[in-house]
Amino acid sequence: MTEQKSIVVLVSGNGSNLQAIIDDISQHKINAKISAVIANQESAYALTRAENAGIPALYIDHKSFASREEYDAKMASCIDEFKPNLIVLAGFMRILTPSFVEHFQGRMLNIHPSLLPKYKGLHTHQRAIDAGDKEHGASVHFVTPELDGGPVVLQSKVPVFEQQDEQELADRVQQQERQMYPLVIKWFCEDRLKMINNRAVLDNQILAEEGYAIG
Repeated sequence: MTEQKSIVVLVSGNGSNLQAIIDDISQHKINAKISAVIANQESAYALTRAENAGIPALYIDHKSFASREEYDAKMASCIDEFKPNLIVLAGFMRILTPSFVEHFQGRMLNIHPSLLPKYKGLHTHQRAIDAGDKEHGASVHFVTPELDGGPVVLQSKVPVFEQQDEQELADRVQQQERQMYPLVIKWFCEDRLKMINNRAVLDNQILAEEGYAIG
């Protein structure tokens, strides 16, 4: 049995993935404790989810800092106070500075709503529809200085139906996200998942570039 890990979650919005992680921890599916949830938006409902679960919920306003570097330095200092084993980005809508990423390299995960390396950045669902893609999905990856460019751990695919709109596709992808993100976090907390030489390694096996695909 591995020791219980400490997690800090960074959020900007509703926090549906945060809730999935909270639920799996409460059901003892993940041997971890969320030590803090930090948001850059005061209105983020994810902060309410954290408070309802008895988790310290912190708001750090990025508009109060003169530069991205100053904000990220404050964030890093705040995170370090909780001594986390893992930092989880759950809808944190800010581009992180290289110095921040390097400080936590190998212990920071993100979930991105596309089948990376396709559609880095924003508006991924509409871009998949506009391209006429037959499938779309989400990717969990380690965070590196390249935007949405870190090694992929896991992808999950959904078909793109004809005449499907962006919101319908987004909803179906988010259903997959809420299953796959807690699973990857579980692997990390069991010491099964690591980032070595900029590759994702699960159970001592280097994963393919698309990660450990499950469907």
